[in-house]
Amino acid sequence: MADVAVAKSWRDELASSVEDSGIRFAGDAVEISAPTYSTPVFEEKRSVYESPAIEEVVAEPESFKDQIEGFAKAWGEMLLELMRGCRDVVQQSLLTEESYIVQKTKGPLAEASRRLSVLNEFLPEDRDPVHAWPVIFFVFILALSALSVNSKREASGKLVKEVYIHPPSATRILLPDGRHMAYHEIGVPSNKARYSIIAPHGFLSSRLGGIPGVKVSLLEEFGIRLVTYDLPGFGESDPHPERNLNSSALDMQYLADALGVNSKFWVLGYSSGAIHAWAAMKFIPDRVAGVAMFSPFINPYESSMTKEEMRGTWNKWTRKRKLTYYLARRSPKFLDYFYRRTFLSGKHGQIDKFMSLLLGQKDKALIREPAFEEFWHRDVEESIRQGSTKPFIEEASLQVSNWGFCLVDLQVQEKCSGKGILSWLKFGYGQVRCELTGFLGPVHIWQGLDDQVVPHEMTDCVARILPRVVVHKLPDEGHFSYFFFCDECHRQMFLTIFGSPQGPLEESIEAPTEEDGEQEAANLNLAAE
Repeated sequence: MADVAVAKSWRDELASSVEDSGIRFAGDAVEISAPTYSTPVFEEKRSVYESPAIEEVVAEPESFKDQIEGFAKAWGEMLLELMRGCRDVVQQSLLTEESYIVQKTKGPLAEASRRLSVLNEFLPEDRDPVHAWPVIFFVFILALSALSVNSKREASGKLVKEVYIHPPSATRILLPDGRHMAYHEIGVPSNKARYSIIAPHGFLSSRLGGIPGVKVSLLEEFGIRLVTYDLPGFGESDPHPERNLNSSALDMQYLADALGVNSKFWVLGYSSGAIHAWAAMKFIPDRVAGVAMFSPFINPYESSMTKEEMRGTWNKWTRKRKLTYYLARRSPKFLDYFYRRTFLSGKHGQIDKFMSLLLGQKDKALIREPAFEEFWHRDVEESIRQGSTKPFIEEASLQVSNWGFCLVDLQVQEKCSGKGILSWLKFGYGQVRCELTGFLGPVHIWQGLDDQVVPHEMTDCVARILPRVVVHKLPDEGHFSYFFFCDECHRQMFLTIFGSPQGPLEESIEAPTEEDGEQEAANLNLAAE
């Protein structure tokens, strides 16, 4: 058997592992039967001990997703190590006892910790404050975040009213330069008007503004004809190629002539619409019988304003409104971006949001009322009818740019003809002719002391420069509360400037003449004295 084993080749040995070896185990005896040898065919029969995976190992290609995951894991590990390194650097350099930051903050932080240690009494006895307070702070932040998200969802859930442009309905006149001006009038007819009032509107308004909520019966009781009009580019009025305050005053005069207002008329200016009333006092004083203003706006860059007046004015405005005035003065074209995102966006919004206003308590309550909201939406829709930002940019620039005159120019002064020594000699002999300059008619201003849109510091400046102006200070009143939808306020205004109601004129009686306005001014001066 040994000879047979020696004679076997390695092929035979391999074959014997597959074939029957002939060895049988039976207890302790080993029976060896004669083996049957056959020629192995290795191409067709394989060993049972060969691993199936060795047959053909084909590596599967790595997918793009696997590559991204591997890349992200690698970057995450790198960032984690970087953060650990930064933490070690901070702990070893900045948070040591010798560092500048620790030396400066150690004392204040220890004092603050000592004072806040009283709050530890509210914690359970088995809770460590070092671990408890971070958890409480984290939960508090999460609660605030949840409340903020819910409030935003509620706000976004509210229906936003779309802007609707109504069909044209205004009556228009043709101006000498070929432009058309839209106007609106209420009250008594022209042949029965005892007093005529022309009211230019302010920023983001239209001819529909006027005196909000005024009753026609009240106008008839005083014999008043109230005329409002659209500024150039607003509503249904044609734009003006080179608009300024001088052209604004002339447009007012042309409107009065076209409507048959042959005598003097009163001008009513509210808020920023007051700049056109100031212009009328300067450029057409002979046509203006008197001026009534509510929270009148003046140029916040007016050189005659004191530091206290200017500081008190600017401090009551929001940062966005300050930026708007700065851009209107320096770079008006950038206002297009702000206007397109607010009132020219095609959607309605609250007046304080559109205009970046801070409001008092009465004003906040008023703008929530349905009557105010309906009036505000209709007025804005008419104001932006033409869909252009140009008239609004022009109006904003007029408010803060050079007016072409100062408030001091409206002060009543005595001006004598001639200059030099010769005029002085003539004055000694009584030969020099002197005349009064400035605006000679009465001026009334109503100013709410809680007005943060046009702060009372502006009116204080006007009263200081123009001492003949009668200022009616209104405690606890805001920018809108006294002028909008207040029947008693409107009546009090008419009683102040016109006296007792006398009703409309008879057709045979002529309207008050220029002398009537001068007599009213004289009566006002006597009352002031």
